[in-house]
Amino acid sequence: MKKMDRRQFLNHAASQAGAAAALSMFPPAIRQALAVEPARVTGTIQDVAHIVVLMQENRSFDHYFGSLQGVRGFADRWAIPLAGKGEAQARSVLQQARVKSPGADPVLPFHLNTQQNFALMRTEGAAHTWPDAQKAWGQGKLNQWTQAKGEHSMGYFARADMPFQYALADAFTLCDAYHCSFQGGTTPNRLFLWTGTNDPQGLGHGPATFNDLSTFQPKPGRDSYTWTTYPERLQAAGVSWQIYHDIADNYDDNSLAFFKAYRDAYAQAPGASAELRARACSTRTLEQLRADVLANQLPQVSWIVAPELSSEHPGESSPAQGADYSARVLEALSANPEVWSRTVLVLNYDENDGFFDHVPPPAAPSYLAWHADPAQAKLAGGSTVDTLGEYHEQLVSYRSTAQDKALLHRPYGLGPRVPMLVISPWSRGGWVNSQVFDHTSVIRFIEQRFRVMEPNISQWRRAVCGDLTSALDFAHPDATALPTMPSTKALALRAKALPQRSMPATPGNATTPAQEPGTRPSRALPYELHVNARHEPETQTMTLLFSNTGAVAAVFHVYDRLNLGQIPRRYTVDAHRQIDGSWALAAQAGNYDLWVLGPNGFHRHFKGQGSAVDAAHRPLPEVEVDFEPGKGELTARLRNTGSVACSFELTANAYFDSQPVLHEVPTYGVALHRWNIASSGRWYDFTLRVTQLPGFSRRFAGRMETGAPSTTDPAQR
Repeated sequence: MKKMDRRQFLNHAASQAGAAAALSMFPPAIRQALAVEPARVTGTIQDVAHIVVLMQENRSFDHYFGSLQGVRGFADRWAIPLAGKGEAQARSVLQQARVKSPGADPVLPFHLNTQQNFALMRTEGAAHTWPDAQKAWGQGKLNQWTQAKGEHSMGYFARADMPFQYALADAFTLCDAYHCSFQGGTTPNRLFLWTGTNDPQGLGHGPATFNDLSTFQPKPGRDSYTWTTYPERLQAAGVSWQIYHDIADNYDDNSLAFFKAYRDAYAQAPGASAELRARACSTRTLEQLRADVLANQLPQVSWIVAPELSSEHPGESSPAQGADYSARVLEALSANPEVWSRTVLVLNYDENDGFFDHVPPPAAPSYLAWHADPAQAKLAGGSTVDTLGEYHEQLVSYRSTAQDKALLHRPYGLGPRVPMLVISPWSRGGWVNSQVFDHTSVIRFIEQRFRVMEPNISQWRRAVCGDLTSALDFAHPDATALPTMPSTKALALRAKALPQRSMPATPGNATTPAQEPGTRPSRALPYELHVNARHEPETQTMTLLFSNTGAVAAVFHVYDRLNLGQIPRRYTVDAHRQIDGSWALAAQAGNYDLWVLGPNGFHRHFKGQGSAVDAAHRPLPEVEVDFEPGKGELTARLRNTGSVACSFELTANAYFDSQPVLHEVPTYGVALHRWNIASSGRWYDFTLRVTQLPGFSRRFAGRMETGAPSTTDPAQR
């Protein structure tokens, strides 16, 4: 392992513009950590010796980072459409209806400006249980957010309000497609973190859908959970682990306390595990974390649970108090440079509380009509991946209310996006990673390093959600990034001293939320996705073929903009698989307007009109888009299967010269058009129209992956 001494480090820092001044703001432990390169023995994940997980409370991605430069935030050009007053495209998900005045201007995300009113630092939370989360999600429509959560759920913080969290994002790697695992509250989401599941089949006294249990004490009438947890699997495999928390003040966020094995250990019941008691059921504070680091005794896997006032939970805590706690965790881990050089810290959040996020969560397709015989059930979409365990199919005895029964057969998740930072010597540089992750991804990262598998994770989640390895570069880590870490203590004390929680007033006028301009370096992603269309006027059918030539599964969301009241369709397509879906157009006079969304800004829009009456006397155009990563080229294959020639017009909507390109394609003919898109970071956005068919258009946008890093979307407004 190569190290810099103090003099070498300061000389290196001083050579960079502004770095010397920034260094004076660092705590000594962080200066020392930055002076140490990551341990590089194999250049792989095997160089990681310690994985530490700090899960905080109840914040959504947009609520914290929607205004941050370069992420998929408020400047997202593909915010999903919501039905308006007579126009399918009248508004987007960023425009939510007012609760008391539905006809008034919509509520847009609004700034909780703590510089003007510091009381907003402790803004009140919103509803965040299984039923209201399902209402807000609307099975993919996201059109009931304010009705389910309240108008104040649209509030967000910006850089000036959260300097430490934004500095972490500038310094390390932020994941902007990390979702909580479950549409609901704390306990079910933390169960996914610690066990990979909420026990959907009810085999271990689940499924867990609410915060039904608390503390290590059994609750009358409510059985302790009995399925196997991931720490138990690590213990059986000889992998060291520890929960760092104050058992008297952990805000009931150590969800292992709800399991019989741990309750028995805590009570020292006959035959109970003394090791479980020592590792999960006893107080071990940040001071002891620091001592373990200094003594080179940090376990291979650690979870940290913050006390109530440091948890970032709305009301009880705040971004400022959470920042101070996170800073102390980072200081403790970096107290020993040798340990820090081999450590990955995961900082994530269990759920979104009620705070708004605009990105539709990938999920298994919703049921239009459930049936015990799957062959007779009707889904809004489909999946090439087994979805067993992704639906609410069981009721526990004390949760058999009419409300809970009404939610049977709903998908459990994924839930809304939540903040997620990967903090380590291998993740420096202000990167953004846009691969889909959830809380089970943390377990899978541990799996990748220590080879202890968790069978509780469903096949669907393993296919759709990554294992976090794409968020780090073990072979070529960034060694030059020198983050400016602002002081956290004074702001935390000021927030703690606030006398009460604050309920922000909703602005009277809708104002488009601002996002910092510019791009960020972006990690390579494993996606290579395609959607092709086939319009059949004779049968009044529109068919979309979803295919995946990438390395991981992806979920395609399809919104029918002519009928936005419908449940959107979702298609999960595994790597090297394909699936299709068809829309009957007779009820719409042959018109169609289908809006498709995939990961990292993948977008396709198919629009047109026509009936069987004139099908024999017009062109029948279509386009197939393909990628040639080795050449940095995008290829469009223009087809005309009609009996009349047609004129294709291709226009760049962003990134490139907008001058249209024309192609004349004869009857039953084909033409090719290629674009070199290397200069845009391989981002593209083109529209195809046909002169002879007013109203016909195909739009295709996204980023072509080559296996190399790139940049975030430079065209976000």
